[in-house]
Amino acid sequence: MNILAPSMLSVDFGHMEKELKIATEAGTDVIHVDVMDGNFVPNISFGPPVIKYVKKAVPNAKLDVHAMIIDPIRYLETFFKLGIWGLTIHYEATDDIRGDLAKIRDLGIRAGVAISPDTPVSAIEDILDQVDMVLAMSVYPGFGGQSFIEATYQKLRELRRISDERGLNLDIEVDGGVSLDNLESILDAGANVIVAGSAIFGPNTGDNVIQFKNIMDRK
Repeated sequence: MNILAPSMLSVDFGHMEKELKIATEAGTDVIHVDVMDGNFVPNISFGPPVIKYVKKAVPNAKLDVHAMIIDPIRYLETFFKLGIWGLTIHYEATDDIRGDLAKIRDLGIRAGVAISPDTPVSAIEDILDQVDMVLAMSVYPGFGGQSFIEATYQKLRELRRISDERGLNLDIEVDGGVSLDNLESILDAGANVIVAGSAIFGPNTGDNVIQFKNIMDRK
C-alpha cells in the first residue's frame, strides 16, 4: 500500500492548522513530523508541544514522527502519551538500536529505522526483522529543500529486494527532494511511503496532495 506523508517541516506555521486540515481533507491520512535537536542534526525544529497541537488540530491523522535526535528513546514515553502512530529513529543516533526498537514496539507504536545517505543498507540488515519500516534518507537530514540524492534509488531497490526475499513486508519510506518529477521513479525503485514537504505545502496544498495521490494510486 502506498502512503503519502506530507512533512510538517515545510508547513507555514502562521497557518499550520489550516494547511494540515487542507492536506488531510485532500486525501492524506499520515503527517510526517520531523523532530530535530540541534545536536544530531544542525537544525532545531519542534517538540512535544507542537505534536500535541497537531494531534488536536487533525485528530484523525496518523502522526509519523521522524526523530533526528541523539538517544531518541529518552522521549519515547512522551511521544507515546501524545498518541503518535509511528516513531522512526536513526541507526546513527543510538548505541542500542535493537533495544530501542524493542521498546518502541512494546508500546504498540510502529517502529522505524532511518539511515542517512552515507550509511549503507548492510548496516541494518540484521535488524530488519525488528522494524515495521525503513526510512532511506534521500538528502542529508536537518534541512528541507535539498535535491534528491540519486544513489538513493539503489538503496530502495536493495531494501525492497531484501524485504521480498525474507518475506518481511516492510514499508520503505523515502524522505528528501521528492517531487512530482521523480515520484514514479521512486515508487518503481521500491518505496511505498513518500515524504514530501515543499512539493506539498504551499499555495496549492490540496491540489498538490491530489496530484501525488493520483500517481501513487496508479502504482
